[in-house]
Amino acid sequence: MPTVPAGHPRRWAILGVLVISLLVVVLDNTVLNVALRTIADPGHGLGARHSQLEWAINSYTLVFAGLLFTAGILADRFGRRLSLITGLTIFGGASLVSAYAGSPDQLIAARAVMGLGAAAVMPATLAIITQVFEPGERGRAIGLWAGAVGVGTAIGPIVGGLLLEHFWWGSVFLINVPVVVAGVVLVAILVPESRDPRPGRIDVAGVLMSIVGLTLLTYGVISGGEDGFGQWYAWSAIATAAVVLTCFVLYQLRIDYPSLDVRLFADRRFSASSAVIGLTFFASTGSMFFGAFYLQLVRGYGPLASGALLLPLAVGQMVFAPLSATAVRRFGPKLVGLAGLTLIALSRVPWLLIDGDAPIGLVAASFFVMGVGMANVMPPATEVIMSAVPREKAGAGSAVSNTIRQLGGALGVATLGAVLSSAYRSHLGAAADGLPPTAAADARESISGAYGVAEPAGPAGAQLLERANDAFITAMHYASAGTLIAVLSAATALLWLPGWRPVPAPAATPAEAPVGDRGLPVGGGG
Repeated sequence: MPTVPAGHPRRWAILGVLVISLLVVVLDNTVLNVALRTIADPGHGLGARHSQLEWAINSYTLVFAGLLFTAGILADRFGRRLSLITGLTIFGGASLVSAYAGSPDQLIAARAVMGLGAAAVMPATLAIITQVFEPGERGRAIGLWAGAVGVGTAIGPIVGGLLLEHFWWGSVFLINVPVVVAGVVLVAILVPESRDPRPGRIDVAGVLMSIVGLTLLTYGVISGGEDGFGQWYAWSAIATAAVVLTCFVLYQLRIDYPSLDVRLFADRRFSASSAVIGLTFFASTGSMFFGAFYLQLVRGYGPLASGALLLPLAVGQMVFAPLSATAVRRFGPKLVGLAGLTLIALSRVPWLLIDGDAPIGLVAASFFVMGVGMANVMPPATEVIMSAVPREKAGAGSAVSNTIRQLGGALGVATLGAVLSSAYRSHLGAAADGLPPTAAADARESISGAYGVAEPAGPAGAQLLERANDAFITAMHYASAGTLIAVLSAATALLWLPGWRPVPAPAATPAEAPVGDRGLPVGGGG
């Protein structure tokens, strides 16, 4: 009977390199959020308009989400180490261009190229973990990988705040370059190459349909979140994406060499875990979105202080994510996942009651509990997905997991952002009626707009801010209720997982045996 190959002898050093590669990609997005106000300044930045700032973020997200799946397929075919090195090189080069961009349009274009590099990096990291770790250790390794995502998300604002206090706005991109150079060198030295030994023909039509469908879906979600889902172009993009992705599924069922075996979604482990990941990121990303506005505007904390208040989220994930594998072996993925989702739900309860004078320790504690909850949801769900996918298709499986994660986060920001905006405008009432038309429109648009027009408004501005803060807090309560619904939906999806015990370690497939001297399948590259 074939045995599961032993792990690579340098697997923990390899994991360290993969975590560094992942951190630089994840950290970049949250660092940029801190720099937006400076980039908008005509004197110290690029004088970017609000719509240009949005596209500086969205161009990255659009390319990243649209190409994740394709990048995973290409990594399986041509080599996962090659994909990682190529992605890091593109990401580092585009970061350098972003740092010295001379106009908002140049920054938007460079950010799109950064999204291309990130799309090649993220699925390759998880796929390589699947190759170099044997099943007994893989859960712990994925826990550390998932913890790195949480750490990057949480420490990004702190890094950005420190850089902006001492350097110009481009430093938030320039810092990526030396990290990327070190990452490329270490990947080339330490990480072994691996690929699908029998990739079959390239499914060109399927790849193109996945790119078009995922890009349109992401664009529709982003547009709906920013301009309202009442706009025709948001729903047109979403409807067209649904048609294209339906055609993609039907086409994949008919051909001999599909890009994605869509029959995997008939596996309850795979489909339930995918739903859990998407809905968990819907709730957590949406929560962090309105939490940042609360801390920086309603409470008046600067970027560095508000970023520090997210550190408990990072600590919770960093400490407990590596321990989740032990808990899964003892109690099974279903029970551990339900416990994690319960903690996420509990972390959202205070946000239903928080006002402008709530103890700031309560806010920090809620982020810590959310981090602990996510640490016990994301690694087991990701491990279940990767165990359901054939090892030689690890890049595609990783891409599916990361695409769902990205779309869940985008939907969370868009949906909860729409709830927040609608409730804010409804409860602001006539507070902006005495302002000039343009200023009144800005104040009604968002709490950021209200703060932007309050200072020139004199005494009326103070009254406006009081009403705007009250309206925002009420709107935040509505949005927090939405995150609870998402968490409860994820718990329902988790109940689909069969059994309460861990999924048995898979036996080696023909592609996994015989095993080479580096713990990798012969023919998997060198």
